[in-house]
Amino acid sequence: MVEQSRDNSIAWTPSEEVIAAAQLTRFLRFCGLGSFEELQRRSTEDVAWFTEQLLSFLDLQFDKPYSQVVDLSRGIEWPRWCVGGQLNITKSCLDAHAENDATAHQFAVIWEGEEGETRTLSYQELLDEVSICAAGLRACGLKKGDAIGLHLPMTPETVIALLAINRIGAIAVPLFSGYGATAIESRLRDVGAKALFTCDGFPRRGKHVAAKQIADEAVASLPEIIRVFVVRRTNETVPMRVGRDIYFDQLMETGAKNPKLKFAEPTDAEDPLIAIYTSGTTGKPKGILHTHCGFPVKSAQDMCFGTDVGRGTRISWLTDIGWMMGPWLIYGATLLGATIVLYDGAPDFPAADRMWKFTARHKVEVLGISPTLIRSLLTHGDDLPAKHDLSSLRILASTGEPWNPDPWWWLFEKVGKGRVPIINYSGGTEISGGILMGNPLLPVKPCGFAAPCPGIAADVVDESGNSVRGAVGELVIRQPWIGQARGFWKDDERYLTTYWSKLPGLWVHGDWAVVDADGHWFILGRSDDTLKIAGKRVGPAEVESALVGHAAVAEAAAIGIPDELKGTALVAFCVLKSGEAASSELAGELRDRVAAELGKPLRPEKVLFVPSLPKTRNAKVMRRVIRAAYLGESLGDTTALENPAAVEEIRKSRL
Repeated sequence: MVEQSRDNSIAWTPSEEVIAAAQLTRFLRFCGLGSFEELQRRSTEDVAWFTEQLLSFLDLQFDKPYSQVVDLSRGIEWPRWCVGGQLNITKSCLDAHAENDATAHQFAVIWEGEEGETRTLSYQELLDEVSICAAGLRACGLKKGDAIGLHLPMTPETVIALLAINRIGAIAVPLFSGYGATAIESRLRDVGAKALFTCDGFPRRGKHVAAKQIADEAVASLPEIIRVFVVRRTNETVPMRVGRDIYFDQLMETGAKNPKLKFAEPTDAEDPLIAIYTSGTTGKPKGILHTHCGFPVKSAQDMCFGTDVGRGTRISWLTDIGWMMGPWLIYGATLLGATIVLYDGAPDFPAADRMWKFTARHKVEVLGISPTLIRSLLTHGDDLPAKHDLSSLRILASTGEPWNPDPWWWLFEKVGKGRVPIINYSGGTEISGGILMGNPLLPVKPCGFAAPCPGIAADVVDESGNSVRGAVGELVIRQPWIGQARGFWKDDERYLTTYWSKLPGLWVHGDWAVVDADGHWFILGRSDDTLKIAGKRVGPAEVESALVGHAAVAEAAAIGIPDELKGTALVAFCVLKSGEAASSELAGELRDRVAAELGKPLRPEKVLFVPSLPKTRNAKVMRRVIRAAYLGESLGDTTALENPAAVEEIRKSRL
């Protein structure tokens, strides 16, 4: 149901048919509960009960049953889950479906490359490939507990390699396909990696990315790397170091010759599964550690309950293996017996409607995107989505950053035609997914979240840790959850300092949030990005929404800088739409617009025009880098930076 107003009213309400068919409704019946509200209350008051219900609902394949759901003897910061249980998660991701006649020949993976090539794998084929790859890894001397890097675009081999690493009990270390050598080297060194998956190269916007060359530079000073496995993505000739490098197809040939090595390694439920590195504000990147019974379980939960994914559902997320949404997509979809629909390429190449063409071609039901992508695509006009049959879509989902209203409404109306909900999703790598998320049972407000995820005891608190409603506060979590990070790689102190030191006993996520009078949640930006001007605290997303609401502005970023009189002054950076010209008149108009919408004290001191904004490889605007560049300060960790040239433009803008 669509309401035509642009205020903060309900934009979409689920029909009785949608509610009846939802996976979340199935879970409510499984638990013997009558409403989502009852589930939310009980799941946070008794996390052990909820988690046991979840594990049973997902039908995880334990080799040895656990004796206790959760052990909190070390405190809320260090819970142990599925105590005493043995679980290699790949058996639930693969064997359970391949051994079922109803799902063995169902698509597990559908892949499309930028150049138009497509490939598919059934669950039986995926299990066979993963088992052979696992045998090959063992034959190459790799074993349980070894860390193995993944420097690959999103291809079927990426899915195979990730699950094969876990199949032998090794630890996967996903790396952004676009990383430079220094970023790769620092992460592999930190985790003590023994091997690396890469590829010969891959296309982006029709240009070649020399992945093998970058990988060679990264491992040149890492003698601990005994093997580099090279996927033939473009089939070009690349240098291969004798005794270390082996092509992926040769690895598979080796595995096929060693059938006794195909087995799934016995692993404890809490054995390490994956170390996902994220960039810190300063210092070295953080290696976030997750286990067999952690990250995949939370991924599947959120995918099932939030985006309504079940057996056979076709889900696609525009992501990279180096962003948590890459492993999230693979683990979550395979646990649920769904179909992963991968796109490996630029979403607007060779034409701006590529994403919509891809969605229609593969009959995608759940499509995950970022607000940044939509802000870019909408500038090409309203007619592009209309050219394609998008009737297969049931859910549009988004994560990565806060929305601005105008692009949210464009996606809802021009792509979803007002019939498809936008399920907003916010959390992080350390969460294994979401803190807040919409779902098919609850109404949707523009840019907001209907509720916390089941099992997440989320709250918004003031500086003393007291709950607040209708006012901006810190987003926190009051109870443990199964997807909770098991710390940082060999750095427990930094983990505790990052999340548990600000308000003892509460997980402080680092986001400002607010809960409105109707119980809907809104993320206002990172708390370290927050501006306090003339005594008023405001999230940069509010300022940016006012700016993007102008017809000339495609993107915006707002920062606070020191000011002798005000304490903090507001500076905004705007990227204009194609055909629009920067001028002092437009800058003044934009300053007035912010003042009119948010109040005169929040009028920006300056509005500056730049060709692009510094972003991470998963499309988040790096406001701290913008601020540092503008003030001439150290940029800190920039290994996740996608477009370094944007930083130089920020520096120049002050002159």
